[in-house]
Amino acid sequence: MTPIRDAYLTAAQAAVNLINNDAVASAWDKPSALEGFTVGGLASHLGGQLFSVQFALTREQPETEAIPITGHYERAAWVGADLDAEVNVKIRKNGEDRAHEGPEQLRSDMAQALATVTELLPQQPVERTAPVPAGPWALTLDDFLITRMMEIAVHSDDLACSVRLETPDLPSNVLDPVLSLLTKLSVARHGQAAVLRALTRAERAPSTITAF
Repeated sequence: MTPIRDAYLTAAQAAVNLINNDAVASAWDKPSALEGFTVGGLASHLGGQLFSVQFALTREQPETEAIPITGHYERAAWVGADLDAEVNVKIRKNGEDRAHEGPEQLRSDMAQALATVTELLPQQPVERTAPVPAGPWALTLDDFLITRMMEIAVHSDDLACSVRLETPDLPSNVLDPVLSLLTKLSVARHGQAAVLRALTRAERAPSTITAF
């Protein structure tokens, strides 16, 4: 199995562990740190980073040729969209709809998804491609998993902050590809100089180098 696939399973387990924390269930219906999401809705959106991989691995691989990972973010409608844009409203609604089933159901569904993915990932050929929720295009399976690891890393921080937990540290095999992706996207959006200055020259750094 490729290193990225191993790393994804580590990230997925970390997401399961966070959502299994009693603090998440206790705050389920309360507002989260993300505007428009309850804690339950945000937890469900985080869980979606397992469900989308489960979906990809239990379907035939797409017939369309995979695009580069940066091209995925150039095409995705949610990138740069306003909070109230249709695509973002739909994302929040999907999370909130699943949250209505309650924390125990989400935990059960995530455990099943993780078991399925753990079984199927080692069976996938290196050239395997995967559909993406933002489609209709495809990514290589490893690139798709990197996008899910990024979502897990970012939304784990959101969820932990929402329920006043320490954000879980992720191991380097997860964090390194996530930071590499976010750095590439930040450079594409703000330019090399802005990112270099933000990391090394605070006196002339821009106010933000967010990737999205």
